[in-house]
Amino acid sequence: MNVVVVESPAKAKTINKYLGKDYQVLASYGHIRDLPAKDGSVRPDEDFAMSWEMDSKSSKRLSDIAAALKSADKLILATDPDREGEAISWHVLEVLKRKGALKDKEIERVVFNAITKSAVTDAIQHPRQIDDALVEAYLARRALDYLVGFNLSPVLWRKLPGARSAGRVQSVALRLICDRELEIERFKREEYWTIEALMSTGDGQTFPARLQAIAGNKLGKMDIADEASAKAIEAALKDARYSVGNVETKPAKRHPAPPFTTSTLQQEASRKLGFSSQRTMQVAQKLYEGVSIDGDVTGLITYMRTDGVQMANEAIAACRNVIQGQYGEPYLPSEPRIYKTKAKNAQEAHEAIRPTELSRLPDDVRRTLDADQYALYSLIWKRTMASQMESADFERTSADIMTTGQDGKQYTLRANGSVLKFDGFLKVYEEGKDDLDDEEDRRLPKLAKGDVVGARKIEPVQHFTEPPPRYSEASLIKRMEELGIGRPSTYTAILTVLKDRGYVRMDQRRLIPEDKGRLVTAFLESFFQRYVQYDFTADLEEQLDQVSAGDKNWKQLLADFWKDFSGQIDETRELRVTNVLDALNDLLEAHVFPEREEGKPRRSCPSCDNGQLSLKLGKFGAFVGCSNYPECRYTRQLGTSGEGDAQAVPADGILLGEDPESGQQVTRHDGRFGPYVQLGKAEEGEKPPRASIPKSVKAEDVDLELALRLLSLPREVGLHPETGKPITAGLGRYGPFVLHEGVYANLADFEEIFTVGLNRAVDLIAEKQASRGGRGQQSALKDLGPHPDGGGNVLVMDGRYGPYVKFGKVNATLPKEVTPDAVSMAQAVELIAAKGGGKAKAKKKAPAKKKPAKKAASKAAE
Repeated sequence: MNVVVVESPAKAKTINKYLGKDYQVLASYGHIRDLPAKDGSVRPDEDFAMSWEMDSKSSKRLSDIAAALKSADKLILATDPDREGEAISWHVLEVLKRKGALKDKEIERVVFNAITKSAVTDAIQHPRQIDDALVEAYLARRALDYLVGFNLSPVLWRKLPGARSAGRVQSVALRLICDRELEIERFKREEYWTIEALMSTGDGQTFPARLQAIAGNKLGKMDIADEASAKAIEAALKDARYSVGNVETKPAKRHPAPPFTTSTLQQEASRKLGFSSQRTMQVAQKLYEGVSIDGDVTGLITYMRTDGVQMANEAIAACRNVIQGQYGEPYLPSEPRIYKTKAKNAQEAHEAIRPTELSRLPDDVRRTLDADQYALYSLIWKRTMASQMESADFERTSADIMTTGQDGKQYTLRANGSVLKFDGFLKVYEEGKDDLDDEEDRRLPKLAKGDVVGARKIEPVQHFTEPPPRYSEASLIKRMEELGIGRPSTYTAILTVLKDRGYVRMDQRRLIPEDKGRLVTAFLESFFQRYVQYDFTADLEEQLDQVSAGDKNWKQLLADFWKDFSGQIDETRELRVTNVLDALNDLLEAHVFPEREEGKPRRSCPSCDNGQLSLKLGKFGAFVGCSNYPECRYTRQLGTSGEGDAQAVPADGILLGEDPESGQQVTRHDGRFGPYVQLGKAEEGEKPPRASIPKSVKAEDVDLELALRLLSLPREVGLHPETGKPITAGLGRYGPFVLHEGVYANLADFEEIFTVGLNRAVDLIAEKQASRGGRGQQSALKDLGPHPDGGGNVLVMDGRYGPYVKFGKVNATLPKEVTPDAVSMAQAVELIAAKGGGKAKAKKKAPAKKKPAKKAASKAAE
């Protein structure tokens, strides 16, 4: 008997079927040990000795493995084929050695890039030993992360209350996001104009053109700076005679992109599917571990954490066979395409992400996959196919249109066009773009030098320069990869930590730094500048890659780092809070103290006139206050300008009206943690009911009706049909929610707090409970196809309370007399419409006014 150890139970079950009765496959359930979050887990004074801790569940699993080894001849470590997988095998081996479970046992390490029978059985035939260099690279990274986090985070807690943590790579990623926000805030929009023309040929065909040059001088982007200049050019071109000058036609090719790496998969899944990086990796993990096809579980894609773009020769051959069979000879290049990675040190190093069986078309497995799995598998299959297909052929044409203006100057307009002659790989796949080219595939009419053309319209168009866009998850990962920051296994974890810590938020799929995140970044840039520099972090990553390649001693790397870093930590021990505030005030001036009206100084107090505003540090974080405190009690939260409304809010608030039930005054206030509404006045020793104003609502837009609705929260939605206990809807720190017996489920928007019904709330709670239990996304029983009004497909689902139809976020239960396999699109649309779904939604009823609650649901700080 041979004992095989893998990470997950799903993987163990599949591999056990492949290997048969002579093997027992057990799961470690991922990492079994970690460094405990306490002092002394990494000890620099003891040559970086490390203490590991194992929880009770992992301890039991290792005991089970040790028990299985008693009757086994061999231990085979078959964890993932990367650095983390090597580390898990090493940890398992170390624990089993201490248990004395390996006496007289043969030990082998095997790796496979895909969970298929052929890949696994081949790996078993070619074992190796643990790769010490990969383990040392893991140990160095883990020690570095501990030393930075465990020593730097307490400095933040002492000097910057409200900050959660700092990390070796997460802090640099956060700086990227914050630096981009600072660029946007400092950006000054500039006006410029272009002259656009709609030209026509003698036979009436039209085409667009743009002014390119005046008197032989090519125009720069900003050369037409104002409306007067643009109008003068328009007048000069009016009634002019136009003829075609030089016409140039060139053939052009576009080549396919290589197969997916981890980062390019995350980028494309974000652009094309709208997936977060975390969602992409979760779905990819399921495709890698396998699905049931004709009764056998098999992996559909190769390992999904990789920097490599190369494919195995047999995979390339299989890919070319599918191309020839599916698309024909013209789409098959004469030679296979060979790609080479551009990464400095490819992820310890595997193939690109590709289907395990190239002949397995997406439609072949559609019925066995849920919607996310099918979408991602299709994306991977198409990208892989396209990577081995023929290039696309274009014909690019540019034509100069010449005229002499009314002012006697020579004017040149340029018309550009591009015509696709042969689609090649574009038949299957086109890589997503962040910026679209509006001249792509624009066909020009046939033009020849000397042809007379007319101008149907000459139009000056005003433009303004735009600031750089905020990062999306995809563009941030791309930028990190370009800078050499992070590695494939870390991108998702970095983004997750930044969001979980409240340092950034997502808005329209863009990353926006929260004030807390900006303060942390400014603090680190001021007092730990070296450790958030892009070059320093990238250089450290490169040194860690050298360790994994066996070219650098890991303990020497740690010693060099610790010598400088510990000295920097010691210097901050004497750092005074006033020094911190002065640095933050200077670095964040554009954000914390925006320009004021009438040329007033940025930092002058709007309340007492002679005070100066500054960041202040409170128990729960930073806010803006006046230097004349306590005489002047002006405060405001970060992120507000201090103009207008902030100045107009007196200490006793703005009166919104009276509560018709109690007769008490309802007022609006501006606290250090944001605006809030209050019922009644504060009595000594007792605070009146208060409710925070959500971020999606402008404080000045809050009237008496909305204030009373906020004060009425939490709202009871109804009793849960199974437990008989109430479900409530409310507004919390992370937005609107429904709550039942300690289970919170997010609502889509603020208004839904007042409109969500019992059925919807029960569904949301059930989905949240299911996700907590580790269940994946539910598969549809039947896909009825696109909704007649658009907006996505209508699905038939099997819920815990029976079958239902689903359209977007709208769920409608099927009547008892209608079976899932018999329901028609017409019936489904009718059911969905009755629940308020579809494009023509029923007008929402105004929520009934309720008596304000005696206690506030969410407390706003003063």
